[in-house]
Amino acid sequence: MITGSHVIVYSRNAEADRAFLRDILELPHVDVGSGWLIFALPPSEVAFHPTDGAETQEFYLMCADINAFVQSMRAHSLACSPVRDVRWGLLTHLTLPGGGKLGVYQPRHARPTFTDDTSAQRKRSGKARRVARAITPGRPARR
Repeated sequence: MITGSHVIVYSRNAEADRAFLRDILELPHVDVGSGWLIFALPPSEVAFHPTDGAETQEFYLMCADINAFVQSMRAHSLACSPVRDVRWGLLTHLTLPGGGKLGVYQPRHARPTFTDDTSAQRKRSGKARRVARAITPGRPARR
């Protein structure tokens, strides 16, 4: 049923942040028209935390080696906060070129895996081919 997720990050300088994801993190992407880039992300997970306050969302990237990540960002003149050891992993906050902050952490918790039991059924129906054509680089996205 669920085939992925779409994360929206609002930025005061979206072009600079898109260039960061494209050029520094080297995330695969498609241009859906006029330089509007949509980036692929590695496997993701979602967790729901209880709150008595405002219901908000947070977005973090995960990495295998937080210290190597921080060094790599420094090599690109990008600032990271000092690495903190928190219960669930090692955490830093990266200052994006657009000025926003992005949490990046090396998880300590178990990672779930996602299996799509409907993939064979979609392939038989041809839906997977239609979706692949709709997101082919260089082709305008359907709206």
